Amino acid sequence: MLEKLTQIWRVKEIRNKIFFVLAILIVFRILAHIPIPGVNLDNLRNFFNSNQLLGLVSVFSGGAISNFSLAMAGIGPYITSTIIFQLLQMIIPRLEELAKEGESGRQKINQWTRILTVPLAVLQGYGTITLLKQQGQGIITNMSSFDFITAIVAITAGSVFLMWLGEIISEKKIGNGISLIIFAGIVAQLPSNVTQTLSVFDPSQLFNIIIFIVIGLITIAGVVFITEGQRNIPVSYARRIRGNRVYGGTNTHLPLKVNQAGVIPIIFAISLVLIPPLIGQFFVNSSNYWLAHIAAWVVANFRGGLIYGVLYFILVVAFTYFYTTVIFHPTQIAENLQKQGGFIPGIRPGNNTAEYLNYVSNRIILAGALFLGLIAVLPTIMQSATKINSLILGGTSLLIVVSVVIETVKQVDSQLIMRDYEGF
Repeated sequence: MLEKLTQIWRVKEIRNKIFFVLAILIVFRILAHIPIPGVNLDNLRNFFNSNQLLGLVSVFSGGAISNFSLAMAGIGPYITSTIIFQLLQMIIPRLEELAKEGESGRQKINQWTRILTVPLAVLQGYGTITLLKQQGQGIITNMSSFDFITAIVAITAGSVFLMWLGEIISEKKIGNGISLIIFAGIVAQLPSNVTQTLSVFDPSQLFNIIIFIVIGLITIAGVVFITEGQRNIPVSYARRIRGNRVYGGTNTHLPLKVNQAGVIPIIFAISLVLIPPLIGQFFVNSSNYWLAHIAAWVVANFRGGLIYGVLYFILVVAFTYFYTTVIFHPTQIAENLQKQGGFIPGIRPGNNTAEYLNYVSNRIILAGALFLGLIAVLPTIMQSATKINSLILGGTSLLIVVSVVIETVKQVDSQLIMRDYEGF
């Protein structure tokens, strides 16, 4: 490990890239602490701390939304826009053709993704401010129409700015920019959570804290195991003779990851699970007794508990299968193998290969889907088991942090290996 760090430090180009990425992340953290006027921050933080789902949203934004800062929307609108265009590629043939055109087609789709990010950021900003106004807890204080419009413009500009920072980081080939921004936001919350736990430390909770740490280490090991886990499908290439040269005749493998969907199913599930309590917040103070009662029940049960946990788990598992179907195309893979003279031993090329790949994929997805579901509801389980509310073990946060670290290390290693090949 020390030798690897020394090697990275000696390569000036990689060292400068790492410093540049760190500087960009510092800019993001500064932006996350510049508040938008017209909000009582103490009441706002108390509101987010009392709601587990909104607390999870705050973690994804690195606390920017609980600070009501310029970066409160985070890169959520950009992620949503990306997901929308990935789904549209399955529906609109023109988008599917663009995606297959290579770099030029991807650039067009990326440009449309950036454009769609703007109205999505406006909607998110409008919805968030409207929700906070409905709470009646002194969160929004005397916000005029001009201040309201200014706040939405500032939130939208902050989201677009973060999107731009993420793309700049990605260009440096030191990890994925969007993932690193989320990573920085999650890590930035850790010191405050630890400090809060120590400030209310009770010796009687020492055993629970030890259990918490042990489960945290086991969770990290599980995340690494599942993230790196894959099923290798053997692939052989037929030997072809052209003139005096022999082509093919090699054996390789096709890797199928256990968790092909990443954290996208959890993001999908969060979006849907947030809808009922958000709608309920608007009707809690309704003059209609039954409507207000139902809204209060929905809000109370979706702050945690059995109903929330079971629904969240089911949605994550379902979306894991759905999103894997979106990104994994066994028919296309089978066609490419057949065109290149490759085949899976014992399986006929063409439709039989596609059916086999689909069968294997569905079998291994089950493990990945159950794992993601467990990771999603882990904070609720840990709160119930340890009774520690100030230090919540966010399985989703751990999944993102570990995945980003693994991806970044791989990209840095690839650059070091490339330089060795080039003779640097």
